[in-house]
Amino acid sequence: MNLLLLQPEDLGTNPEHITLSDARAEHIRNVLRANLGDTLKVGLLNGLTGSANITAISATSVSLKCELHTSPPAKLPLTLLLALPRPKMAKRIIRAATELGAAEIILLNSYRVEKSYWQSPLVSDETLHKAMLEGLEQAGDTVLPILRRATRFKPFIEDELPSLLGGKIGLLAHPYSDQGPPQSVTQNCLLAIGPEGGFIPYECEKLIAAGMQSFSLGPRILKTETAVSTLIGRLFL
Repeated sequence: MNLLLLQPEDLGTNPEHITLSDARAEHIRNVLRANLGDTLKVGLLNGLTGSANITAISATSVSLKCELHTSPPAKLPLTLLLALPRPKMAKRIIRAATELGAAEIILLNSYRVEKSYWQSPLVSDETLHKAMLEGLEQAGDTVLPILRRATRFKPFIEDELPSLLGGKIGLLAHPYSDQGPPQSVTQNCLLAIGPEGGFIPYECEKLIAAGMQSFSLGPRILKTETAVSTLIGRLFL
């Protein structure tokens, strides 16, 4: 945890003085091993970052005096259109995309996405929200990505994707494309990454018809977890 993330309800009637008595207090005591008078980096969820001085610490709670004054790191100009990963991998992938600064993440259905994935508690709103919070704490960010689900491929691609691409470059990562990746993307971008094994030909055709352009990183076939971090790093960082 590189930033202690505060929730709006933590602020109470005096936003400069707060007391924590949950897992964050335990983390301060047992992981950070902080002491009375120490200063921590803090941020308000979807708000400013700053610092907090420990004014009291006990076996059950930690009291802080906070000063929030700095904007969080800017988001990448990126909407990530991601075929729903295997549930065991989804939390790590969403956390990594959050760390790297994706502004929006859309989980998309695909032929190679098992129907049972959508019902797994490992991809529940609660689980993925927690993963995004962990990504924010790691990156020193406070602003949650927008996360939504597109559980029907064809209606989403035909009815929503063209308007989402307005003012954006649409990039389809596909291992069998004969085009290389663009360099140093600075404009707003919608990046589509398929499931393990990639999008099937029909899906690629629909994505390209909607305005996407395909590219490949080369002959190696990457797992989704590797592809997300590699592609975002290659295109933006």
